[in-house]
Amino acid sequence: MVSKKAKNTPSIKLGKPEKVEAWGMNTFSLSPVLRPESEEEIKEIFEWANATGTKIALRGGGCSYGDAATNKEGIVLDLTEFNQILDFNEKTGVMTVQSGARIKDLWELGIENGFWPPVVSGTMMPTLGGALSMNIHGKNNFQVGTIGEHIKEFTFLTAAGKILTCSPKTNSDLFYSAISGFGMLGCFLTVQIKMKKIYSGKMKVDPVYVRNFDELFDYFEANYKTSDYLVGWIDAFASGKSLGRGQIHKATNLKEGEDPEFPGNCLLERQHLPSHLFWVIPKKWMWILMRPFSFSLGMRLVNFAKCIASILVNHKSYYQGHAEYAFLLDYVPNWKYIYKPGSMIQYQVFIPKETAKEAMKELFTICQEKGIVNYLSVFKKHKPDPFLLTHAVDGFSMAMDFPVTKSNKEKLWELCYAMDEIVLKAKGRFYFAKDSTLRKRVMESYFPKANLKKFLSLKKKYDPKGILQTDLYNRVFLQD
Repeated sequence: MVSKKAKNTPSIKLGKPEKVEAWGMNTFSLSPVLRPESEEEIKEIFEWANATGTKIALRGGGCSYGDAATNKEGIVLDLTEFNQILDFNEKTGVMTVQSGARIKDLWELGIENGFWPPVVSGTMMPTLGGALSMNIHGKNNFQVGTIGEHIKEFTFLTAAGKILTCSPKTNSDLFYSAISGFGMLGCFLTVQIKMKKIYSGKMKVDPVYVRNFDELFDYFEANYKTSDYLVGWIDAFASGKSLGRGQIHKATNLKEGEDPEFPGNCLLERQHLPSHLFWVIPKKWMWILMRPFSFSLGMRLVNFAKCIASILVNHKSYYQGHAEYAFLLDYVPNWKYIYKPGSMIQYQVFIPKETAKEAMKELFTICQEKGIVNYLSVFKKHKPDPFLLTHAVDGFSMAMDFPVTKSNKEKLWELCYAMDEIVLKAKGRFYFAKDSTLRKRVMESYFPKANLKKFLSLKKKYDPKGILQTDLYNRVFLQD
């Protein structure tokens, strides 16, 4: 793939442009894609880009909903082949991996040794490098913070071509900015992460039905200190006194000695997601069966049915495997295809606890008034973190999935712009991994000016020729 053209200048052979699509299928770029397998190849590509002025977008698992890893004005560097697990200390749980290793690789190696990743997203497919670039959070953010808080150190190739070792004490400015820096300062090479010790292959899960936003917030506040994980599903179609009704899943890890089946139930064959629903229907067919309901009335009925089911199982505790609880987005393969021939966006907001409830009521109400109701809403509790471009707040988040069609796109973007103003008024924030509609003015309104000034200074220092860019960076940082 990489060959030397001259003594000191690498020459890169580019293939035909490929369609590089956002996870939500709402945008794409036609870009040459390079897939390096070694540090040397990545370094040569960076050298070549600096010499030629080529713009590079880094791409991991491609799990960002919007344009965070597409690049209409350059090439895409796909790091999924740079994926080796280099070391795992089975006593301490410290794992060292190349940045293209997926969360899937981490948990599959760790769990049979009694370890689980400290933070996971709703899918197991992101690479660790991508997870750090976006500083992902999980359903346990209120307890353990973001994934960046569990990184002991990493090696990092700056866009200018220098390899640095970073930790909270060494090159700390770069440590706290590359994590959350959405791939704009350089490339993670190797990453050392501290895995979490577990004493069972299962967790105790308590499903709780709530009738409205008041009950939702009250339950989270009353139970977060005794929970390992908390996540809420909301019926966005409900209104009036039922506004915010839904179901919470509280999960707690079993303590040492509580599970007589441990470690047997940590075997991989007892952790992988089931391939059939009700032992009969192949889950790979589920998106096809769901597709006839992919319109507003159909989704209203689906949400209502889920509410009824939630009432029937209210407070009926059960035990569930870690992967089955964590990776809901992988539970039904290709479920996003229900939105075809259109696509989807996710609008996710993070709002301080003092203003979150009223702001979220206002968000759901304006969606109903505008006639564009989201199909899936997910609620979480958060705490602040020390990273430069953090999305986290001492408060709550709501993720809302909206269908995108030719007929509704303009009105949907107008709705998102209107919701932006509600979020800004509530002192809220947004999340680059989920964003498709954010504007530069809004970004500059919610980030502290000192953080933005420092980020731009670091961008100039570590990427002086500006070779790292994505369509997201161009849209949110460069466009007026």
